[in-house]
Amino acid sequence: MTSAPTEMALTNARVATCDPRVAGDYGLMPGLHAITARSGIITSVMPMGSFVAPAGCMVTDLGGKLITPGLIDCHTHLVFGGDRAAEWEMRLKGKSYAEIAQAGGGILSTVRATRACNEEQLFEAALGRLRLLARDGVTCVEVKSGYGLSLDEELKILRVIKRLARAGVTDISATLLAAHTIPPEYKSEPDTYVTLICEKMIPQVAQEGLAEAVDVFCEPIAFSLAQCERIFKAAERHGLAIKAHAEQLSHTGCAKRAAELGAWSVDHIEHLAAADIPAIKAAGTVGVLLPGAFYALREKQRPPIEALRQAGVPLAVATDCNPGTSPFTSIRMMLNLAAVLFSLTPAEAIAAVTAGAARALGRIAQTGTITVGKEATVCVWEVQEPAALVTDLSSDPLHRVFIRGEERHA
Repeated sequence: MTSAPTEMALTNARVATCDPRVAGDYGLMPGLHAITARSGIITSVMPMGSFVAPAGCMVTDLGGKLITPGLIDCHTHLVFGGDRAAEWEMRLKGKSYAEIAQAGGGILSTVRATRACNEEQLFEAALGRLRLLARDGVTCVEVKSGYGLSLDEELKILRVIKRLARAGVTDISATLLAAHTIPPEYKSEPDTYVTLICEKMIPQVAQEGLAEAVDVFCEPIAFSLAQCERIFKAAERHGLAIKAHAEQLSHTGCAKRAAELGAWSVDHIEHLAAADIPAIKAAGTVGVLLPGAFYALREKQRPPIEALRQAGVPLAVATDCNPGTSPFTSIRMMLNLAAVLFSLTPAEAIAAVTAGAARALGRIAQTGTITVGKEATVCVWEVQEPAALVTDLSSDPLHRVFIRGEERHA
C-alpha cells in the first residue's frame, strides 16, 4: 500500500462508470478519459482532450486500459474453522442440504470447528481468503459472523472481522448473523435463543460498534418468520441495518417482510414469490443473487430474474464464500455463473458487483460508481471489452487497484 497523493489523475483510460445515468451498457464513456481525485474523492471525469494536469498532481497514464469501480462482494462468511468437504460427497450421493443439517452437519459442523479455534487461527485463515478476493478486484467485502452462536463466540468472530478491516486489504462491512441456525444447547428452546440475540447480543454489538447490520436465516430448518421479525425490530431499536437469507430453500415470506421493515437486501431468493416483488421494489431493497450456492447445491429453481428485472428491483451478485455451500473466493467466477445460470447480461452482472452491491451495503452514496463526489475506488483492467470480465476466466486481467486514491496490493 502506498500513500495517496493529495491530488492524482488516472489518464488515457476507457471508463466504465457503472452509473445508470450514463447512457449505454456499463455506463461506458466514449473515447479516452481522465479521472482526477483529491484526498481520495473523485473531482472530475473528463475527455482527454480537456485534461490539464493540476500543479503537483501525480499522473498515471493507463495507456487505454479499462477502469471500473472497485468490485464489491456483499455477502460472505469468511471467518470460519474447519471444512465440510465430506458434505459434498454426501450431497453427491443424494443427501439434501436439509437432511445433512438435520443430522448435525451443515452450519453446526462449522460451528463446532469455529468454536475450537482461537482468534489468531480464525484471523489468519480469513485473511488468506480475503486476499484471494482482493486479487480478483474486490475492494469491499461484507463479512458475517454466524459460526459462533453464543454471545462470547459471536463477539470473537466479530473481533476477527474488525482485525480484517484493520489489515487494509479491502474495506470491510461487518454483519451479525447470530440467527444462522439454532445452537445445540437451545435446540428445544429456540425462542430463548432468539431472546438472547435480541436482548444481549444485538445491544452489545451495537454498543461496541462491531457490526453495521443484522442478518437472519429464515427457513424451517433455522428460524421462523416471527422469530426473524423479533430480531429485525431489535436491530432497528439499536440503530443497526437489517438483511435476510430469504426464500433460499422454501417460500417463507421473509423477503417481503424484511423489505417492509427497510432491509438493505434479501439474499438467495430462489423461492421468492412474484406477489412479494412489489414490496421489495417499493422499499428499494436489493435482491442479492448467490449463484455459487445455487451451483454447489445443484438447485433447480432459479430466482425469478425476469420478474425482478421487469419490476426494476436492484440486483447484486456475491460469492457467499463459506465452507459448505459456496467454498469460492472468486467474484469473477460468480459473474460468470450469474450469466450462465441466471441469464444476467454481462452489463447486468458487472452492475451487480458495483452499484448494486454498494446499495446492498448501504454505501451507494460513497462508492459503486465512478461519479464526481464519490470515493476514488477503482480497478484497472487489461481487457478489450468489459464483457471479458464476465466471460473469460482463463486470464488474470487485474492491472491495478486504488481504494480512495491509494494503490493497494493484495
